[in-house]
Amino acid sequence: MTIVRILLALAAHYGWKLQQFDVKNAFLHGDLKEEVFMEPPPDFDKGFSGRVCKLKKALYGLKQSPRVWFDRFSKAMRHMGYLQSRGDHTLFFNYSSGGWVTTLLVYVDDIIVTRNDFEEQTQLKENLSQTFKIKDLGVLKYFMGIEVAYSKAGIFLSQRKYILDLLQETGMLGGKGAGTQVDFNFKLIDNSNCQLVDKGRY
Repeated sequence: MTIVRILLALAAHYGWKLQQFDVKNAFLHGDLKEEVFMEPPPDFDKGFSGRVCKLKKALYGLKQSPRVWFDRFSKAMRHMGYLQSRGDHTLFFNYSSGGWVTTLLVYVDDIIVTRNDFEEQTQLKENLSQTFKIKDLGVLKYFMGIEVAYSKAGIFLSQRKYILDLLQETGMLGGKGAGTQVDFNFKLIDNSNCQLVDKGRY
């Protein structure tokens, strides 16, 4: 989450545009290196009764899927000439000879791109489309539970939708707020010289 806020702060400071892409069926792009077998789906051809399927590609729900997909994506980005951040491996960036910079951040199948190099962003979109099936979602509006709004004053972030969705999932949407039950006059004391004992002894 920190790297997302930093990237948005840089975009706001320098006036860079933020664009979002979505990778369709991201996990299916991951090539499995180990042998993984699965039982055929219930509606599979009955002629294969008693047999199992050997997977060649990762599937959603498979524990190896996020790792093999990200490995494939990272290799593709490096092949395009992008450097991978050592501080956060989900961050990739590219410097052009003219001093322009393009930055890409990926979270599962969501991608944020910001840059001051329009030509490189166009080329990046074409390269990604040739390697993966991607959908251009336009200007960044929602990412990792964060709503992004723009104005002349800058970029504004909100997690209102995320919180409402969370309350809806937990059945607490109609709940009412309550004040804290902590006594405001309560004082903390240093208990370094105290020993807690069973009150039944006294």
